[in-house]
Amino acid sequence: MSTQHSDRRADLVAAPAHFPRREVALFSALLVAVLGVYALMGTAYSTRMLVEAACYAILALGLTIQWGYAGQFNAGVMGFVALGGFSAMAFSVPVNEAFWASELPGELGLALLYLVAAVLVVFGATRLDRLGVPRRLRTLIAVALAVVLYIAVIGTLRGVTDQIESRVDFVGGLGLPPWLGWIVGGALAGGVGYFIGKICLGLRSDYLAIATLGIAEIIKAFLKNSDWLTRGTATVSPLPWPTPGPAELGFTLARALYLSLTAVLIALIFFLLHRAYHAPWGRMIRAIRDNEISAAAMGKDINRRRLEIFVLGCILMGIGGGVLGTFNSLFDPQGYLPLNHTFLVLVMVILGGPGNNLGTIFGAVAVYIIWIMSEPLALFLMELAVSVGESAFGWEVVGNLDSRALQARVFVIGLLITLVLRFAPKGLLPEKVIHHG
Repeated sequence: MSTQHSDRRADLVAAPAHFPRREVALFSALLVAVLGVYALMGTAYSTRMLVEAACYAILALGLTIQWGYAGQFNAGVMGFVALGGFSAMAFSVPVNEAFWASELPGELGLALLYLVAAVLVVFGATRLDRLGVPRRLRTLIAVALAVVLYIAVIGTLRGVTDQIESRVDFVGGLGLPPWLGWIVGGALAGGVGYFIGKICLGLRSDYLAIATLGIAEIIKAFLKNSDWLTRGTATVSPLPWPTPGPAELGFTLARALYLSLTAVLIALIFFLLHRAYHAPWGRMIRAIRDNEISAAAMGKDINRRRLEIFVLGCILMGIGGGVLGTFNSLFDPQGYLPLNHTFLVLVMVILGGPGNNLGTIFGAVAVYIIWIMSEPLALFLMELAVSVGESAFGWEVVGNLDSRALQARVFVIGLLITLVLRFAPKGLLPEKVIHHG
């Protein structure tokens, strides 16, 4: 009996903490790289780079909990970022007095009410089988109603939106603090994530990737073509900041203050995710990821937990998109690109380590520095090669060096991800798996 008691006490004793040599070495190297950028590019440019890297860190944290915690591959990060940027714009842009002084708000509200009613009617038609209607007939009725109601409602809505565009440009914003837009952007992205997850999380991961990719493109196309709501390709600017802007403090100090705000936000998100990861909920999520059959045998609701983690990741992406859009002080639907807002975030998570929150933050900052600095460094090397070749070998001067250097970003990121997948497939700071004896 005493032997069993002593063994149990030995199990409860925590293992001695090891000095995090790898973490210290990597973050020290990252600090040296940041200081080097400050020395080469100046304070204002480098601070802007760090703010954008911090915004991408929030996006990467959203992806790492989906992919690292639960093994869900989200290929549509761009769409959730765009929703966050749209929400930040809609809340912070000043009110369009011309729109609200006309009869257009009432007409728009009535058209949107028709749209909600049509959705409810179609949804009710999908439940007719509960009243004894055969499923095939139920499906036929639901499809027919969806087509007819869509044609009717979209015609009414288009008539109102055309009037808005021709008379008052667009509906404008609400003139509220930008941080409210960040919160609503996260909720909006989470709502869309719930819709996707409810349909696709029961399927294989490749279907989830296809669905998220398609939804992201649909979101971008909607925002781009809804001139009455977003001004489309005409863009909306400037977006106000929640902190004093460059006009009050100057570029460097204003960006440093915004950087402080994003750092506090990242610290809060990191703390909450760290607590969740080590809580029973986090252990359950990882158990589902590692052995779904065993988790189901223990009575866990697999799809519900998957949906929770997917929605949580989408919320963080929406918040990050709002913070990034506000900092850029511009909402441009065309500016959301899969390369910049999906693939780059994926590389950040791969480099840092899926499932490791600290590694994800490191990967976000490191990859963004590489992404930004690869262009000026490539331009410098190209100009040096052209100068040497012209003087020593009589080469002709090559034009369009700026555009050629810009393309070096893609090459460098592709080379980086190839090296990481070859030599560190679990990332530079992989997830630490604790085995309980």
